[in-house]
Amino acid sequence: MLIGVAKEIKNNEFRIGMTPTSVREAIAHGHQVIVETNAGVGIGRSDDDYRAQGAEIADTAEEIFARADMIVKVKESQASERKQLREQQLLFKYLHLALDPEQMKDLVDSGAICIAYETVTDAKGRLPLLAPMSQVAGRMSVQAGAHCLERAQGGQEILIGGVPGVAAAKVVVIGGGVVGENAIQMAVGVGADVTALDRNLDVLNHLAERFGPALSTMYSTSAALEQTVLEADLVIGGVLVKGAAAPKLVTRAMVAGMKAGSVLVDVAIDQGGCFETSKATTHADPTFVIDEVVHYCVANMPGAVPRTSIHALNNATLPYTLMLADRGYKDALLSSEHFLNGLNVINGKITEEAVARDLNYEYVPSRDALA
Repeated sequence: MLIGVAKEIKNNEFRIGMTPTSVREAIAHGHQVIVETNAGVGIGRSDDDYRAQGAEIADTAEEIFARADMIVKVKESQASERKQLREQQLLFKYLHLALDPEQMKDLVDSGAICIAYETVTDAKGRLPLLAPMSQVAGRMSVQAGAHCLERAQGGQEILIGGVPGVAAAKVVVIGGGVVGENAIQMAVGVGADVTALDRNLDVLNHLAERFGPALSTMYSTSAALEQTVLEADLVIGGVLVKGAAAPKLVTRAMVAGMKAGSVLVDVAIDQGGCFETSKATTHADPTFVIDEVVHYCVANMPGAVPRTSIHALNNATLPYTLMLADRGYKDALLSSEHFLNGLNVINGKITEEAVARDLNYEYVPSRDALA
């Protein structure tokens, strides 16, 4: 199979679909890889680094899309990329379709076979190809939030961890999954006063056992959520419903009642965000203020640390990329119910139920669509 790796073109996105190490593995499996020139610059890798592992270098993205059997990228397809897709071409990347009707329409019209990193599951119901970026984003959320609390950013002018004799910031983490647990780890590590909310008692028990008295845990009722948000200096939203739009847990009224200079970091913004006041931002212009509350809603947070992010991502995605290339998409998907969950669009049919529901498309079960 000819695997194509085009440059990422989303605002301030410097990751790349495959590292030179991943290219070497694909070629060792008997495949060819074509990489767009300078696509690896953002992670400190040159065209020569890719050539040394056996890749061919293409001058343009157009050549990649025209020739490759499978396109491996990172972020959701931009309009110019979607126009170049063709029938039966494999697209393997993050899609985040639930809040993106324009992308959905173009993918449906293309006839391409679109497999989303974020809906592939494992035997425990986890999302193994989303997890590495959730780890990065969770850790970055505390870093970003601490920065936003500074005076120059419009924050409360406080140090997140305080100092002896001065109270630390109150940090509230909504959702105790991968994002939440990594945010808690960072916030506890810098000495913040941290509270985590979740509706899964097993999750709360796990967090309590891991972090002990350094973390307060609360069952997430509407009353508990409102109380903690209104008292918080920094609120981190890390809720996730696989494939679907994120629930709006923090209302506009809650935001209006927060302290001036408080900070909201919405890690769920790829799926529409979990705060009613959220709107997607970029690394070039990451924040905005509503009701004197600073909002950080960057939709590709891990793109700010592309070297860490892409190596973590490729560690997770490479086995699936190789499976698609080695076995063909039908055999690869049908061999694993968990990998099959990654199929979102095929031949104009929508096979991810949550996405079909949110965007008002007919849902077709994956096995039916493949047949």
